[in-house]
Amino acid sequence: MENVQAYIQEHKDRFLEELMEWLAIPSISADPKHKPDVLKAAEWLADKLRRAGVDRAVVEPTAGHPIVYAEKMIDPARPTVLVYGHYDVQPPDPLELWDSGPFEPVIKKTDLHPDGAIFARGACDDKGQVYMHVKAFEAMMENDALPCNVKFMYEGEEEVGSENLGKYCEANKDKLTSDVILISDTAIIANDVPTITVGLRGLSYVEVEVIGPNRDLHSGVYGGAVANPVNVLCDMIASLIDENGHITIPGFYDDVEEVSAEDRAEMNRAPFDETAYKKDLDIAAVQGEKGYTTMERTSIRPSLDVNGIWGGYTGEGAKTVLPSEAHAKISMRLVPHQDSHKITELFAKHFTSIAPPSVRVKVTPHHGGEPVVTPTDTPEYRAASRAMEKTYGKTPIPLRTGGSIPIVALFEEVLGVKSVLMGFGLDSDSIHSPNEHYGLFNFYKGIETIPYYYQYYADLKS
Repeated sequence: MENVQAYIQEHKDRFLEELMEWLAIPSISADPKHKPDVLKAAEWLADKLRRAGVDRAVVEPTAGHPIVYAEKMIDPARPTVLVYGHYDVQPPDPLELWDSGPFEPVIKKTDLHPDGAIFARGACDDKGQVYMHVKAFEAMMENDALPCNVKFMYEGEEEVGSENLGKYCEANKDKLTSDVILISDTAIIANDVPTITVGLRGLSYVEVEVIGPNRDLHSGVYGGAVANPVNVLCDMIASLIDENGHITIPGFYDDVEEVSAEDRAEMNRAPFDETAYKKDLDIAAVQGEKGYTTMERTSIRPSLDVNGIWGGYTGEGAKTVLPSEAHAKISMRLVPHQDSHKITELFAKHFTSIAPPSVRVKVTPHHGGEPVVTPTDTPEYRAASRAMEKTYGKTPIPLRTGGSIPIVALFEEVLGVKSVLMGFGLDSDSIHSPNEHYGLFNFYKGIETIPYYYQYYADLKS
């Protein structure tokens, strides 16, 4: 392992240069005009896996964007780790809020990243974290230090709901046989507070449309007499959450797991600086469900948020129009044991029921995923804990987080394998937002830590 770590230090500048090259490819899965870029990013990754020492790496087509699969089988009798990640990225909009080009990677220092951070779309979510695994694998292969079998499965549709991943897993169960799935698509609390994610919220994502008159109308001639779909939509959305931050959809909380007072107290022992949290976001106060802390609101409690809203005239200057329709995209984060399909149905039924007769409403489900909680008493988790303790010098904290990775539940259902969520980003790295970035400290710490995971996991499974 000393040789592995020495190799990492010797080649760290090259590792960074390669990542910067990959980040320049705009692999935006949601935008059809970037389909060639998504394929280019997949082929780039497959090439780097081959160079790192896998037995084979292939770009496998799906009905959507391709999946990159690679493997190194050193001994069928040894345990097998399946590494999952995604190479597609979110759209960079709004472009005017970026300080530098989203696909022109640059390194800049920040308060939280005094050693520098890579600013680019996908830097943290998830290309930077994917590439840690490729380079850690390379370092082990170059020093004949790989103690277990490794398979890689990287998809190009995570940011649009992983529509074809389940079908791929069903069709390739034998090829994907493994003992654990290792994922780096999560965050740590701080660079001096390592964390292993042990819980993820689920997701129900819908689009709503409120339709009024058969055309846009003059607001002076018709205003006050005809329902304005934008006004109606705003009223309907406002009614979904009450003054206590409680979601008002009937039946929404029926299956919510109530966490014990003891577990809540243990959760809130994790270091959290609310003043720094507010300063980072430039807000004067936090807000959410009454009776819960910020950490609880973003992990063990469900939420409902408008992700986008539009309708009417939004161009330069004034246009006194009463729009004929209004739209919004709404996401609901779910907790054990809520079911995304049930919640989507409850939302659609309720939202339709509260519409006044002056408008028509359409609810279109998009994608979703189930919440998960992973155990902390397994060899898989203990290997991750020991690995992070080795490189950080302190035992990582198991923590539930607010994001959703729907494929974790899918993997357990289809492949029958538990996942370990060992991420290295920070929640403040602006993923999905302008100026996304990933600290150099975090990138290199991941590359240094992953080889220890393989070593300790192989030892614990022997």
